Amino acid sequence: MQRLRISFSRGENLKFLSHLDLIRLWERTFRRANIQLAYSEGFTPHAKISFAAPLSVGTTSQEELMDVFLTGWCAPSVFECQMSEQLPVGIHATDVKIIGIEEASLQSRVRFAEYVVESRNETRNKTIEVAIKELLSSKEIPWQHQRDTGCKTYDLRPLVDDIWLIEIEELSCTIGMRLLCSTKGAGRPEQVTKALGFAEHPFRIHRTKLILN
Repeated sequence: MQRLRISFSRGENLKFLSHLDLIRLWERTFRRANIQLAYSEGFTPHAKISFAAPLSVGTTSQEELMDVFLTGWCAPSVFECQMSEQLPVGIHATDVKIIGIEEASLQSRVRFAEYVVESRNETRNKTIEVAIKELLSSKEIPWQHQRDTGCKTYDLRPLVDDIWLIEIEELSCTIGMRLLCSTKGAGRPEQVTKALGFAEHPFRIHRTKLILN
């Protein structure tokens, strides 16, 4: 058995794809590329494919990570060539490398995710910078998130590692942020912009990096 780690980007035309649909997309791609995936045992075998951190619907990405287990050995360059020929427009493989079979899972190693977020400019430059400074200096940010199961109350502050202003124009504001993305919790860019005082949902959220331990 062989374990390969794939880095890939996800563009605008596939940003509304659900995580389950993404898994199906990759399985079809590997099947068409004649790549021999390894499967779990039991009554309902599943392809051994795992992602570092599922991407929220409506978000694009520069570098997603996925581990794939194969039944035999395949050179990364051959694997990438076969796979890329079958990938749909909107997903582009950027790297394939061999990973040790016994290495810790991707999900357990992810610590942070970095984003570039674009929102409608609702305030002056100085006000945005002050809002960022105040949020980062806060010891606690009580937050409520409405879910299907009810309202969840928690502290938003531990989920935010850093925020920085990238660019501000007359109609838009671009902010960078590094948010917790681990088994302890995950920050959501749209919640951070709301905490900064932006009333509207960001019109673009782009994940640029996943940081492993």
